[in-house]
Amino acid sequence: MNAIILAAGYGTRLKPITDKTPKCLVKIQDKVLLNLWLEKLSLIGVNEILINTHYLADQVESFVKNSKFSKEIKIVREKRLLGTAGTLNQNIDFFGNEDGMLLHADNYCVEDLSSLMNAHKSRPKECLMTMLTFKSSNPSYCGIVSLNDEGIVIDFNEKKKGDFGNIANGAIYILSKDLIKIIKKDYSYTKDFSTEIIKNFLGKIYTYNTTKFFTDIGTLEEYEIAQRN
Repeated sequence: MNAIILAAGYGTRLKPITDKTPKCLVKIQDKVLLNLWLEKLSLIGVNEILINTHYLADQVESFVKNSKFSKEIKIVREKRLLGTAGTLNQNIDFFGNEDGMLLHADNYCVEDLSSLMNAHKSRPKECLMTMLTFKSSNPSYCGIVSLNDEGIVIDFNEKKKGDFGNIANGAIYILSKDLIKIIKKDYSYTKDFSTEIIKNFLGKIYTYNTTKFFTDIGTLEEYEIAQRN
């Protein structure tokens, strides 16, 4: 299995930290966030990793070049931000004819990814993708999912105010090879994975809910919380 790590964004909500440091290279408890993801992917046997860059790309590329995982990593520098689905579509052949993982580098997850992998392997036959979820203390800032009794997504509300529950999309996905083919054929025009792809596959997305600490390192508040967990 190969993985795509989305790491190109500006991290504007994390200023002034991101004025000189790309969000994927901030340190959580003295460990670089991107390296934490590389370690997790290595532990579950991911073969190759693609990382997209844009903002402060030289820093990210220099970090990767000096990483012990450098031989397994392909860097793709975007002249302009393509969006989460845009990057996926631009590089969709990177997955080959296998299932693939798509994740955001700016999330912090204490748990390893082996349980997510196991959940994907045992997902209901109608499900084309497995999504990691977590309980959010700020639901209006997240994509909130509604699940049936089998843990399958039946509704999705992206960063909306209202009582939609608190089970949030962790933006870590394992895409089946069948879904990858569908996206390549029917959704090559899309730019945003959450709003343009997820909504079209309700009833076909399985979930694994982590009970360990998880957050999006998107704001100074969440960054400080992550330092304590």
